[in-house]
Amino acid sequence: MSKTATLELDGKKYEFPLITGSENETAIDIEKLRTLTGAITLDPGYKNSGSCQSEITFLDGEEGILRYRGYSIEELAEKADFLEVSYLVIFGELPTKDQLTKFENDIRKHTLVNEEMKNIIDGFPKTAHPMGVLSSLTSALTAFNPKPVNVENEKEMYEAVCKTMGKFLVIATWTYRKMKGYPLNYYDNTKGYVENFMRLMFEIPTEPYKMNPIVTNALDKLFILHADHEQNCSTSTVRIVGSSHAGLFASISAGVSALWGPLHGGANQAVLEMLEAIQADGGDAEKYMAKAKDKDDPFRLMGFGHRVYKNFDPRARIIKKAADEVLNDLGVDDPILDIAKKLEAAALVDDYFVSRKLYPNVDFYSGIIYRALGIPTDMFTVMFAIGRLPGWIAQWKEMRLNKEPIGRPRQVYTGYPLREFVPVEKR
Repeated sequence: MSKTATLELDGKKYEFPLITGSENETAIDIEKLRTLTGAITLDPGYKNSGSCQSEITFLDGEEGILRYRGYSIEELAEKADFLEVSYLVIFGELPTKDQLTKFENDIRKHTLVNEEMKNIIDGFPKTAHPMGVLSSLTSALTAFNPKPVNVENEKEMYEAVCKTMGKFLVIATWTYRKMKGYPLNYYDNTKGYVENFMRLMFEIPTEPYKMNPIVTNALDKLFILHADHEQNCSTSTVRIVGSSHAGLFASISAGVSALWGPLHGGANQAVLEMLEAIQADGGDAEKYMAKAKDKDDPFRLMGFGHRVYKNFDPRARIIKKAADEVLNDLGVDDPILDIAKKLEAAALVDDYFVSRKLYPNVDFYSGIIYRALGIPTDMFTVMFAIGRLPGWIAQWKEMRLNKEPIGRPRQVYTGYPLREFVPVEKR
């Protein structure tokens, strides 16, 4: 017998089915709540509302667990590369060696961006925020690829995936080149995906670019750690925009805009801005640790704790090691990074932070790595978007294949009741 939940309203009882996920998560299916009762639920921020059933990512914030398609984030970060994980997230299974080689080669076929896209990026001032430029360029790809994707045609969907993965990386790096006033680079089909990111960003015409394997490995891990994260703000945005049957590029463009916010993808940027403010105030890390512990002080220590993870962020454990390797290899002498190390060391042993599980999170360490590589703070969220791209594609694809209805949240109206119109001369 299937389990149900009982709701009593105005003396009447209503039964609603319970849905149990593969990891024993329980949900009350209230799809027919309004039809049966005339009532709706009110859940600002949707913290208690499931918008879909998904096979992509499992997240347990209390236990600090993150898995893609059943594989632990720890094992994927150790044993796989970003394109391998991208294939897994989008298509559901780890690729064979032949499938992975084909996937990488097929992405390379779509890395050339229409030259007319340069006219669009030329229209932005150098001072434009890279995320605003990236959102616009992603949306503009629709104009150059006007044919809608038939998600039920595997060949068509596969080609759309390869096209999106190839072009998005290039235009993401173009936002940096525009900001710096550098000539725009092109993808090199003899090199890997993450290697291409580095040279697309930093190679200049006057000298060859030397690849650093430690840096490439750290970025590969960062992209893997950001590949998907369940129904967060930007992912939910991609799904709800796609539910109107908006195209893949348009939906991802909306996801880029959602990610831009400082409470979401902008968190690692906020970390660096905090560190710069501490440095400007004399660089006393202990002073700011004390401020963070003072409940009457408005100062917040950015990059510590996480809205979802109530324990240690599992991604932070992985990227901390990579951050240490990058800093040791590059030998960066930067007072900002010295402050970060002091805050990290103190928070990991201080009873106030340990008892509240306010450990450094992935945004803290990713900000440190990006700073060490010389990536400007305004580009941090673009880095996040590159990593999150396969998750957005997978979520859009899943939503469309599941034929989910168009997103249309309800509301509780709290405005005026019916009023009589007053002519302007009597107001």
